[in-house]
Amino acid sequence: MRAEAITQDEAEPLISSLSALILKSQDAHYDIATTMMTMKSHIQALEERANAATVQSAVFGQLAAESLPKNLHCVNIKLSADWITKKKIQELAEEKTNSPRLLDNNLYHFCLFSDTLLAVSAVVNSTVFNADHPKQLVFHVVTNGANYAAMQAWFITNDFKGAMIEVQKVEDFTWLNASYSPVVRKLTESGFREYPFEGSQDFLNPKYISLLKHLQFYIPEIYPHLEKVVFLDDDVIVQKDLTPIFSLDLHGNVNGAVETCLEAFHRLYKYLNFSNPIVSSKIDPQACGWAFGLNVFDLVAWRNANVTARYHYWEEQNADGNVWKLGSLPAGLLAFYGRTEPLDRRWHVLGLGYDVNIDSRLIESAAVIHFNGNLKPWLKLGIERYKPLWQRYVNRTHPYLLDCVTS
Repeated sequence: MRAEAITQDEAEPLISSLSALILKSQDAHYDIATTMMTMKSHIQALEERANAATVQSAVFGQLAAESLPKNLHCVNIKLSADWITKKKIQELAEEKTNSPRLLDNNLYHFCLFSDTLLAVSAVVNSTVFNADHPKQLVFHVVTNGANYAAMQAWFITNDFKGAMIEVQKVEDFTWLNASYSPVVRKLTESGFREYPFEGSQDFLNPKYISLLKHLQFYIPEIYPHLEKVVFLDDDVIVQKDLTPIFSLDLHGNVNGAVETCLEAFHRLYKYLNFSNPIVSSKIDPQACGWAFGLNVFDLVAWRNANVTARYHYWEEQNADGNVWKLGSLPAGLLAFYGRTEPLDRRWHVLGLGYDVNIDSRLIESAAVIHFNGNLKPWLKLGIERYKPLWQRYVNRTHPYLLDCVTS
């Protein structure tokens, strides 16, 4: 059946209605598109503000985690004033630099690299307190110029049961310069804060831009006459006599350390970029990680294996941040790869700076407990459960500490 033809008079109102409908739909489409573009613009603006807030939060959080409370700055200021005004303290410090005990390999040598006075004091005090023969202990402390005077004055005017404490400042290591060390070169580059870590808040952490945090790779050069040392982080507390660790058989290895691969996320593939053929061709991704914090180093084996050169090699390979992003641990895992002797787990228990649920029996049996993480025991952010373990070894009877804390 044929449809009847429509007349012009009948078509005109239909065409007008259709045109109006088309125009209306176009307007609606334009409004929707405009609305969507506006919404997209608002969303982008909100994302930018959220990202900025995240970065700001990371900065403030890191400042809170890394900065000392005002009363501890007070202690530093008073001690620095003593160093400047009391020549006797400087004379006693000068006498220490010439002591034969600093070079005696029959003694037990420990090294710490830190800019936090009370943290270092707690490490030294806890080690001395739990030692069977404190007078056989020698501590080699390296700090920076800003804290050198306070450190010297503190260790000269406090008693550590006859243990020897040497304090040096990193600025005096003129051999550790950009022409020799890739990490020094990286730290002194003008664009270090922006490249290769752009987009990451972690580079704001002072530990990544402080040379003190990389000195553990230069121990044989800092102490050329020593044969064996124990490296301690400044956020550990010693609970047992550590002298037996010097007698452990490292089976020809350079580094004795507690492995951390009880959980899968501590294997090497979690620290390193195995899509890089240089890494994948040399390193087993399933190999165990281990911890800095308590390490016994055979410096004779270190020098024979030229581990520092290996460290430099990997730092050069990582010039663009393509092997690992940040921190000194990945560099250590590579430099000491195949040259690390696993120690009994009871030597070193980690996690007290972030984990509130560590088994009390594990803590009690540990020779060293480690407050790694942002919740340091000398800060308000510290985990209350663990703070007494640290506070036990702070010399709270020192007049400056009493004066500054109560003022």
